[in-house]
Amino acid sequence: MDLIAIAGAGLVAAAAAVLLRQYKPEYAMLISLAAAGLLLSWILAGIIPALHSIQRMMEDAGYSPEALQILLKCLGVCYLSEIAGQICREAGQTAIASKIELAGKMLVLLLCLPLFEQLLQYALTLVHL
Repeated sequence: MDLIAIAGAGLVAAAAAVLLRQYKPEYAMLISLAAAGLLLSWILAGIIPALHSIQRMMEDAGYSPEALQILLKCLGVCYLSEIAGQICREAGQTAIASKIELAGKMLVLLLCLPLFEQLLQYALTLVHL
């Protein structure tokens, strides 16, 4: 992952959006959305080797594949809700942005319920020993 290229592309997109906002605000928003999508895909392509390393470490530590799957889903929900919230804030829709972020937090809670249940079962078995 080349941070200089990502930062450069982000700065060019931001400058283009600022210039277009004066004349065509709707095009500025489209540039922001396109840049966010492009940069996110660029970042995700660079992070795939790290995800494979995390998967290998969790398997070596004896964690279930389900736990890794929940962890990655939660991470994806966090990133997507944050990016969507930022885009809404940029468009001046702070109320919608806060609701998107709240929905992301609630979804993370729902995704983690199986792990909470397992943790509670472990705690109960320790208490009954």
